[in-house]
Amino acid sequence: MNERAGMKQGIRSKALIKALVLVVFIALAVYVVRFTPVKEYLTAQALSRFLEGAGIWAPIVYVFFYAVGVSLFLPGTLLTGLGAAIFGPYWGFAYVWVGAMLGASTAFFIGRTLGREFAASLVGDRLGKYDKAIERNGFATTLYLRLIYFPFTAMNFGMGLTRVRFRDYIAGTGLGIIVGTFLFTFFIGTVKEVWASGDWGGLISFKVFFSLGLFVFSFFIPRIIKRVRGEIGESSRHGEEKTIS
Repeated sequence: MNERAGMKQGIRSKALIKALVLVVFIALAVYVVRFTPVKEYLTAQALSRFLEGAGIWAPIVYVFFYAVGVSLFLPGTLLTGLGAAIFGPYWGFAYVWVGAMLGASTAFFIGRTLGREFAASLVGDRLGKYDKAIERNGFATTLYLRLIYFPFTAMNFGMGLTRVRFRDYIAGTGLGIIVGTFLFTFFIGTVKEVWASGDWGGLISFKVFFSLGLFVFSFFIPRIIKRVRGEIGESSRHGEEKTIS
């Protein structure tokens, strides 16, 4: 009995150490990015010059930098806008999506490796049912949170602490970020192309207005998703009430 208790205590201690490492990693990443001289090299101008100097390797460097950046809590909007401005609306979208997927996977595995055991030790009967529900509905949960623009990096680490399967998480993420990523990169990339061409008349072209409309529409996506989800939930409740009566 004492041996079993000792084993459990050892497992809990190991889980706690891992969790502390995760907390230190996150805190250190935020500190380095926000409060050290490193932040001077993380401006749009500095990153743009660096990528332009990378030549044909620029796409690979950018994807790698995006993946590492979102794992270190760099603003995703900065990295996405930079990709759209440098590579254009279409290639920019492709590189941003790949970089975001790699970053999301990396942060997920960091959270799963360092924090899952400790999170599981804190889950009691009341929270356990939610943890199991996330595992059962991992794809739908991830997709919904991505569509309503839940903070990207925080969600990457957070989902690693749950029981969600990686395949469900990565599928939900891949599908969920497509719309928002495309709309943002298309708008930024299109405006940058017109700006670079020097044809100011192009700013009132159909393409620019279309991209602007898509960009504005993207901000209403979370509200639309929540409203549809609420209506579906309301319909389900009414259906259950009718069945019971």
